[in-house]
Amino acid sequence: MRPAKPASFFSLGRPSIQAHDVAVPRTLGRLAAVLALTLVAAIGGASAQTSAPPTPLPQDQFDALVKAITQSLFERLKAEGAATQKPVEEKRSRFEVEAKDEPDDVTLFVQQAGHVMSVGIPALSTAFADFGEALDRDQRGGLSRSRFFLLVLATAAVAVALEAVLRRLTSPAHARLAAQSAPALGVRSLAALGALASIDGAGVLLVWLVYRVAVHLWFGGTTAQNTFGAALLLAIVYWRLYVFGIRCIVRPALPAARLCDIGDEEAGRMLRLVSLLVLIAVVSRALNFGLAAAQAPTDAIAAWRIFTAPVVLLILLMFVVRVRDGAKQWLVGLARVAPWNGFLGRHWVPIASVVFVALVATQIYGALTEHLNAPNAVLLTLNLIIGLLVFETLLQAVVRRLDSQLEGFTPADDRQRLPDVLARCARVFVLILAIVVLAESWVVNVLGLIDARAWDRLAAVGRSIGLTLFTAFVLWELFKYATEAYMYRISQKNLAGRGDKRTAGSIAERFDTLMPMIRVTVATIIAVIAALIALDQLGVNTAPLLAGASVLGLAISFGSQALVKDIVSGIFYLADDAFRVGEYIRCGQAEGTVEGFTLRSIRLRHPNGQIQVIPFGELGQISNYSRDWAAVKFNLRFARDTDLEKLREATTKVGADMMTEPELKADILEPIKIHSVAEVSDNALVVRFKLKTRPGNIATIQDRTLRQMLKEMPNLGITFAT
Repeated sequence: MRPAKPASFFSLGRPSIQAHDVAVPRTLGRLAAVLALTLVAAIGGASAQTSAPPTPLPQDQFDALVKAITQSLFERLKAEGAATQKPVEEKRSRFEVEAKDEPDDVTLFVQQAGHVMSVGIPALSTAFADFGEALDRDQRGGLSRSRFFLLVLATAAVAVALEAVLRRLTSPAHARLAAQSAPALGVRSLAALGALASIDGAGVLLVWLVYRVAVHLWFGGTTAQNTFGAALLLAIVYWRLYVFGIRCIVRPALPAARLCDIGDEEAGRMLRLVSLLVLIAVVSRALNFGLAAAQAPTDAIAAWRIFTAPVVLLILLMFVVRVRDGAKQWLVGLARVAPWNGFLGRHWVPIASVVFVALVATQIYGALTEHLNAPNAVLLTLNLIIGLLVFETLLQAVVRRLDSQLEGFTPADDRQRLPDVLARCARVFVLILAIVVLAESWVVNVLGLIDARAWDRLAAVGRSIGLTLFTAFVLWELFKYATEAYMYRISQKNLAGRGDKRTAGSIAERFDTLMPMIRVTVATIIAVIAALIALDQLGVNTAPLLAGASVLGLAISFGSQALVKDIVSGIFYLADDAFRVGEYIRCGQAEGTVEGFTLRSIRLRHPNGQIQVIPFGELGQISNYSRDWAAVKFNLRFARDTDLEKLREATTKVGADMMTEPELKADILEPIKIHSVAEVSDNALVVRFKLKTRPGNIATIQDRTLRQMLKEMPNLGITFAT
């Protein structure tokens, strides 16, 4: 049976081998010497005894001899290994102690950077040389490098030229459609914008068709030349696609069709700079693809990224400075609905500079360390921010055009409408999606706070909860819109004089009075139901919560009977329409104008200015001085011999004159007339007058009536008592 290998040699790894630097060679040397002597002896014996060879050993004796020699050697090796075991253990412990003193992250980063610069630069030059040789197919019946690049440039030029020619030919159509794209034209302007986008999209389609034809004719193989040529032409397609997107927004020569608030000069500059920036980006990406296709070493690709990073940063910072005016106008124009855009626009240069510096820095970090999670997360964050800005721009442009379709309104109107509500819901939905994507990128991939499996479980529950809360938000927004639209329609009918103005005004006032309580009630119901559903999706048993809330409600109702009385009384007062906000009422010892109320009390403003807060349970009988109509009565003293018939005719004349005054006729329901003779004295005839007016302006109407009578009565032959 073969003996086991010595543990001191085979089980300790590289440090153990170093520990046997002395013992193992000595043993192996002795074994070699023994074998050499045996071989020499055998040869010598064979040469000395040529005449009669010795009788060979039997097979069993030979096997026993070999086994004995082998066993002796391995026992000796084992003994020497045991003797050196202690030094080996000491050596390993020292090695482990040294392993604990690893360099920090900064030192490792510096070492990696030095390694990339020392190894990556030569590898990069070699990779470019190899890539250049791979592009040269002249010796294999293909294109040389110069002819290849000429063919790619010619194809790209043809594609871009076809797009430019199409845009030039359709410029009259652009002008006509732009004239029909003003926001005041509503849905028709959206159709015109769609037609403009279709024409420009046809140009991008031509570029794509040229790319497909070129790939089919010249770059359809799998060689490095074909692959790189197809990648360059595809970069041109992406370039024109990005330019098409920004063109649809800024429209340099078509201000009526422009979707953002930006000047003509700034729009043209932004389109040119964005076009140049995107061209540099897509060509750089194509070169990276070419290096990867040429199987360049990792250090070479890292060196290429490090070399290009300062150039990219310089280009980005120049772009930030050059477009600062246009970016500020664009973003501040979006601040009416999304205030954070205004902050970004006012601080565009520092914020954008910091973002781009972080982007380039993380790209360098990823190139050196091969940890691409942080660079990818920063790039994803930047793309999401740009996407949110574009989405907000398109959303506001569409809403402005939909608003003008509603009867009697223009896009400048600030009243909330259904497109505004739907846009707000869409904005919240997109923002939630962006937050979820960013959270997964940073929490899982970069920070590593939780693993991907735990995130999937959390995301599944979060989606259900998010959908529940989003549905509650949409219901609340639709409820607010429905109630506000109803009140607005009633007020418009009241102002336009259609139907019964008193009925319309009464409904509007009552609805305005009940609205705070209705909104609180609906909001509470929606919030409680959404919270219970969310807790149930989290696995929380909601039955004890409902039971506890019921018990708490009973305890409050029995322990606070005065509070329950106030709440119930307030509900019945409002149900009976006893008062409304803005009406003048008297209740017990208090009186004043209703300024508002809560669930348990009403707030009155006394004519002298003080605020009175009265619980509903203490209101008692209510006298409302602001409902339907009010009677104005006052006395005047005339001469003792005044003719009552002549006085009645003069009063009718004064009342008719007052009804012709625009500021009074809307408030006077019945003109002034003689109510009765109040008193007959020795030198005066006291007459009581009466007129019916709308409530709320009684003192003013009475003052104007007295002034009018004092002015006109003497001219009509009526003498006042002295």
